[in-house]
Amino acid sequence: MGAKLREVRRRIRSVQSTMKITRAMELIATSRILKAQQRVEAARPYAERLTAAIADVATASAALAHPLLEQRPDAKAAAVFVVTSDRGLAGAYSANVLRRAEELFSLLREEGKQVKLFVAGRKGISYYRFRQRPVETSWFGFSETPSYDDAKAIADALIERFTAGDVDEIHGVFTDFVSAIRQRPVARRFVPMVFEETERPPTEGPVAQYIFEPDPEALLEALLPRYVETRVYNALLESAASEHAARRRAMSAATENAEELIKVLTRVANQARQTEITTEIMEIVGGAEALAKARESVAG
Repeated sequence: MGAKLREVRRRIRSVQSTMKITRAMELIATSRILKAQQRVEAARPYAERLTAAIADVATASAALAHPLLEQRPDAKAAAVFVVTSDRGLAGAYSANVLRRAEELFSLLREEGKQVKLFVAGRKGISYYRFRQRPVETSWFGFSETPSYDDAKAIADALIERFTAGDVDEIHGVFTDFVSAIRQRPVARRFVPMVFEETERPPTEGPVAQYIFEPDPEALLEALLPRYVETRVYNALLESAASEHAARRRAMSAATENAEELIKVLTRVANQARQTEITTEIMEIVGGAEALAKARESVAG
């Protein structure tokens, strides 16, 4: 067997081994997408109801005031919480989030605001460390399976910096899970709170009026920190589902590419083997002719 044929066959075996790994990772990611999607869908109603409850309390009296509702006129600094993955092999998942974050940074700087980074996920941490960008606080180790405790720790750190006056706004940059096929990086403001999610379909009859117990101020004091925790938790869940979907898509593409490469290498191996066989036949025929000529020479 020629050296070229041996090398091609070695490459085929290597690609086949890689394809087995990518196919296994694709199956694992597929199984995890469903669980992550169920967690996202289970968390959304709670976030919507909590936001609606806060909107009802906040609009009950124009005199209500709370730091998390405060629109600071001379905002000078903004906290930006960026959610990336802990592992690679997910295509452009983290790169898209980081690109969306850079767009938000540019917008905030144009408004004259200093950006303070808070990052979740090893990919984002490595990205900003390589570019020597200061990161206020970072978290990692739970990008695929975040818990509410993880979200609470992040929200507490963000709220603490906001109430201390270190930052005047809190933004989140993460990947919104639209479906298993489509995910989109988004940037949303968490604080000061905006009631963009409280739009409800019109209902017939009188509008409900509420009597609050305890008073609205006490309710806001209890609900608003929980609201930030919920927004952070929702961002982590959406990102986890998106990461699994992106990894499945990337591994599916890698498997297809490996199959195509194996077909190409198989053709090259067949051509090399055919060339070897042809060469061997020519050598045999040439040897037979030389032997025949030698016998004729001896006989003559």
